[in-house]
Amino acid sequence: MKEQIALERLAGLAAFARAGSLGSFTAAAHALSISPSAVSKSIQRLETHLGVALFTRTTRSLTLTAEGRELHERAVRLLRQAEEIEQAAMAARSEPAGSLRIAAPLPVGQHVIAPALPAFRRRHPRVSIDLRLSDRMVDIVEEGIDIAVRIGELDDTRLLARRLAPHRLCCFASPGYLAARGTPQHPDDLAGHETITLRYQSTGQILQWPFRIGGRLVEMTPASGLSVDVSEALIAMLVAGGGIGMAATFVTAPYVARGELVPVLSPFAVLRDNITALWPASRRTNPAVRAFLLTLHETFREQMRAAAPE
Repeated sequence: MKEQIALERLAGLAAFARAGSLGSFTAAAHALSISPSAVSKSIQRLETHLGVALFTRTTRSLTLTAEGRELHERAVRLLRQAEEIEQAAMAARSEPAGSLRIAAPLPVGQHVIAPALPAFRRRHPRVSIDLRLSDRMVDIVEEGIDIAVRIGELDDTRLLARRLAPHRLCCFASPGYLAARGTPQHPDDLAGHETITLRYQSTGQILQWPFRIGGRLVEMTPASGLSVDVSEALIAMLVAGGGIGMAATFVTAPYVARGELVPVLSPFAVLRDNITALWPASRRTNPAVRAFLLTLHETFREQMRAAAPE
């Protein structure tokens, strides 16, 4: 009975640590892979045991009380120590096993990571994968993510990192659009064409189109009547003949293979080396993490070879 009570308190502390960091019972439940009601009840039991209110709750917000703020850092530290114990135990196994939480932006997750997961599971059947796709910048440590893939420059020094293979940015259009409007031969020719631009969800900024012109990197933002913040929607507009757009070749590869899209201005395409895998230091020796990092590296290399110009 005492052991059960102790386990309930530990569960309450884990729920409290996550909810305090993320500001939401729902977000904490998602991070812990349990229901929001389970998080709420666990925290209520902890509050009853401690005799203090840890949160101020309203219909719209969840904030730590003064007592909650004092205890939250200790609860987070305890949760990290528990995770490190689990990781050390997993590292003792020679075969990758356990669960991995993988976070990635939607286009990378959908077009690169997801297709590689069935083969990974066949090689490592004792590893289960929880793939979470979002353009939101997740807090890897606070949300218990084992590996995250990010596009762009890094600013989190608490994490280990590995650059993955470069990816190629190129313009694309449908054959029908090019037959009707002609094919531009130089980036300056885009001024006479319909263009579709991508807007980053995280910042609201429009993607600048990079071109390699005469040995120099030139970036431009074409005037456009269409912009969208999801790459799949941009591709759908291009396939429908909406104009010319820029995208990573790992996104457009299946459409090019089916003849629905054609590369445009290929001699001016640019390689970018800013896709990175990140993981906490506590996962350094985890066999499942090491195995998945190897799969990521191989998968991106294969994507790069497949997208290389003839």
